[in-house]
Amino acid sequence: MATQTDTLRELFVTGLVNAHAVEKQALSIMTPQLERIENYPEVADRLRAHIEETNGQIARLDELLEGLGTSSSTLKDIGLSMSGSMAAITHSVAGDEIVKNSFANYAFEHFEIAAYKSLLVMAEDGGFAQATPLLTQSLNEEQAMAEWIDEHLPVVTRRYAALYAAGGSSAAKV
Repeated sequence: MATQTDTLRELFVTGLVNAHAVEKQALSIMTPQLERIENYPEVADRLRAHIEETNGQIARLDELLEGLGTSSSTLKDIGLSMSGSMAAITHSVAGDEIVKNSFANYAFEHFEIAAYKSLLVMAEDGGFAQATPLLTQSLNEEQAMAEWIDEHLPVVTRRYAALYAAGGSSAAKV
């Protein structure tokens, strides 16, 4: 029979594996966006920086999983990466891709924020204090990205509207 400690460990490991897959999904969403940005250099710069942060988050999750004697789930990583790629493709055919991507990125950042907050609770309750600094670093990065998107959404929206007015949807390329 599983003890409460075993149950908390199992839940924590599952949460870490899921977060790893979510970060892989984030890469599959951001990378195609970066390849298509023309008129929004500040968005491209921030996406590049966040892709680097995301790779660091994946490395931290790998470190935590290894420390617990396990690893990420290739199946979950592939599944969520594929769904992220499909979302990116869906937005790429829209004339207002930059605006839709901004909405989706903002929502996705908050999903990741919630995941890291939940992992921090499980780390505390399960006695995995060694995980707290690494998870906190990832949480802070996700919060900073969400804040950046929030602050820049008006600029992106106004620039999109101005480009659209100047030349229709084809002039509003991301």
